[in-house]
Amino acid sequence: MIFSLFVIVLPLRAQDNGKTILLKKILENIGKTHEVNFNYIEEEIAIFKLIPPSNSATLQEKLNYISEKTQLKFEFISEKYISVINNQKLDKPLCGYLLDKETKEPIQNATLLVSGTNSYAITNEIGFFELKTKSANTIEISHLNYKSEIIQSSFLYVESCPTIYLKSIINDLEPVVTTLFLTKGISKKREGTYEIKPKKIGLLPGLTEPDIFQTMQQIPGINATDESISNTSVRGGTHDQNLFLWNGIRLYQTGHFFGLISSLNPNLAHKINIAKNGTSAFYGDGVSSSVLISTHTDSIENTTGAVGFNLINADFYAKVKTSKKSNIEISGRRSYTDLITSPTYKSYFDKIFQNTIVTNYFDNQNIKYNSKEDFYFYDFTVQYHQKIKQKTDLFVDILSISNVLDIFQTKTENNITISKNSCLEHQTYGANALLRTNWNAKNSSEISIYASYYNINSENESIESNQIFNQENTILDTGIKLQNNHILSDNFTFRNGYQFNEIGVRNVDIVNTPVFSRKIKEVLKNHALIAELNYYSVNDKFNGRIGFRQNYIQEFSTFIFEPRIQLNYKFTPFFQLEIMGESKHQTTSQIVDLQQDFLGIEKRRWTLSNNEDIPIVKSNQASLGLTFNKNNWLLTLENFYKKVDGITSMSQGFQNQYEFVKTSGNYTVYGTEFLIQKQFRHITSWVSYTFQENNYEFKTLNAKAFPNNFEIKHHIKSAIISDFKNIKLAIGAQWFTGKPTTLPISTTPIYTNPETPAVGYQAPNSSNLEDYFQVNFSGSYAFNMGKKSKLNLGFSIQNVLNNKISVNQHYRINNNTNIVEQVNTSSLERTPNAFLRFTF
Repeated sequence: MIFSLFVIVLPLRAQDNGKTILLKKILENIGKTHEVNFNYIEEEIAIFKLIPPSNSATLQEKLNYISEKTQLKFEFISEKYISVINNQKLDKPLCGYLLDKETKEPIQNATLLVSGTNSYAITNEIGFFELKTKSANTIEISHLNYKSEIIQSSFLYVESCPTIYLKSIINDLEPVVTTLFLTKGISKKREGTYEIKPKKIGLLPGLTEPDIFQTMQQIPGINATDESISNTSVRGGTHDQNLFLWNGIRLYQTGHFFGLISSLNPNLAHKINIAKNGTSAFYGDGVSSSVLISTHTDSIENTTGAVGFNLINADFYAKVKTSKKSNIEISGRRSYTDLITSPTYKSYFDKIFQNTIVTNYFDNQNIKYNSKEDFYFYDFTVQYHQKIKQKTDLFVDILSISNVLDIFQTKTENNITISKNSCLEHQTYGANALLRTNWNAKNSSEISIYASYYNINSENESIESNQIFNQENTILDTGIKLQNNHILSDNFTFRNGYQFNEIGVRNVDIVNTPVFSRKIKEVLKNHALIAELNYYSVNDKFNGRIGFRQNYIQEFSTFIFEPRIQLNYKFTPFFQLEIMGESKHQTTSQIVDLQQDFLGIEKRRWTLSNNEDIPIVKSNQASLGLTFNKNNWLLTLENFYKKVDGITSMSQGFQNQYEFVKTSGNYTVYGTEFLIQKQFRHITSWVSYTFQENNYEFKTLNAKAFPNNFEIKHHIKSAIISDFKNIKLAIGAQWFTGKPTTLPISTTPIYTNPETPAVGYQAPNSSNLEDYFQVNFSGSYAFNMGKKSKLNLGFSIQNVLNNKISVNQHYRINNNTNIVEQVNTSSLERTPNAFLRFTF
């Protein structure tokens, strides 16, 4: 019986050689063997390539075999003529849709090339493609962010255009711990970093827009003791210990309004990546954290735009598709605070200009002083993207940021009016050119050349005398970076590169009376060789990255070796362990010469290490984390230890007995960061808690070890966020223990010098400010104006309860009463804001 079936089936089987040939050739051979002629339209059979039927089969068996493989029908017009009939529904171009396998989102600008021909197609914004040529050759699908695929042409030869799913290389290399961390648009990667996508982000309490640096302060372990972006502290570090890069350009100015608003348009950024530890070896500096901001996309996107305003500024954004292979992106934002005084501006003004030349005069309270100030800020960016052929992308980025404050002061004394003008300007300019080439599916390279220029200058005309005090701080940072990526296998990826940068810092102080001039210019050149190996297990249980960065500081003839490691292991699909460690250094830091520098508003100036009294800052950090993610519950727990050597007392902003002391030391911080988050359909709620023990050690000071100025021992943040259709609401609160402060021994000055009274202090940082508590609220609504247009409006309230809390305090001698008085800097008062934004 079995033998009989075998005999029956055998003639229907293809020939043993297993080689496919074009159907046209098969029909020609059948015609010769059986002396018949086939009538067909060549385009209708060009798509088919088959293993020929057995030569021993009959004519009908051969035709049945072909019909089974191709769905073609054969009709005998006569004994010698056979007509080949195709399904008319298949009489269309080869077409289909490309979608992301994970997100099911369309893949734009993927290339489909018919092998052996010049025929190709590129997918549009909905992932659709259509090939003009029908061929039996295979079709190669390629995209920079997706694994290449090869499909048979016959796969597309169906009645409707099929859907093809591609697997993202990025998703492969960067597995996600959770796609929703705190709110939509924030995710945590298994490589230990946090990713923020402002265009997709949900609301956060107190924010009207996805302000980049205010958003990152919601992440456990990141905070600001005085509510300022310019004092962002990551795990107890100072703001200057964070590396901020915008499209490869280093930012030395991160805030508008002297720290209350991010210096970057929040509606522009495509992706922000934040690393508190385990940083990639491709990034130096930033001993506390790295914040990488990118607006680069891999595809040439269609024309889009947006305009909007809030109670502080107006902005616009436009991405224009200039050709099939290029587009240009422009954004701009400017405050109108020099024209209109809004409630938001008033609150910001009162917060920033406390205890500065703008609001305080202490010499003689009987004289009437008047002050008028004009303040405005702007930022502007341009990006050009050009695709060169199919495998190379060119990006050119330009950035400009500015803050300008003019102060007009008058006093009337003995019927004589005296007027003085003072000014303060912050300027940042940056440019970057990046060329990225995808040589093949496994190898790619990129090279970038960048420059960053920062300048702050002030002119302070004293209303009490004819003294004019000019100050300036300038940085020019230029460099080149080369990176190569090699996919060695499904498990290993190797990256290597080289980076060179030159940083020049200039500080200028000029006083007209008494005549004084100081100009200091320093330059450092740094070379770095980089290597990094990534491993990804096939079962997705384990991934890791180990790398090193070998630095050479040319002026000091110093080598600095920096290993980096990141490991992640999944015990179960819901529970995973994370281990990270890194060594880093930086040669730039901010110091405070005098509290009244730059009008007392911006006291810090950038300076370079000289390897003597200003050492190279070095850090070592390790952390161990656990994550549980199941049934819309997310729990994260991370313990960390960090030690930073080479800090100077001038970089820590002391306002006690060590204010004018110049020495170096270290700080050690260890702690725990915990988050519990739950999603209920359209509602997300979370609570985070951070504990830190953070201590200085300065061997040359009387008090060798004492609490860090930026220590927040206990910090709790919480929020409830609702995202239902077009309505978004968010309410949240945060509480933390007051930062350390130093109290005076008494209200009576001490006289170490008979002619100079001074404040007598208790042990440094032996007390704390009052605990901080604030409740914030935000709401927004979106109107769909068309297929691609939307109108968003919303509002926010910071400090709903209007708590007045001291976020900083220091002490001074009142020359009129000759007693020690306390000077407090208070938190932001209740501050409303509103916005309106139209996208198209």
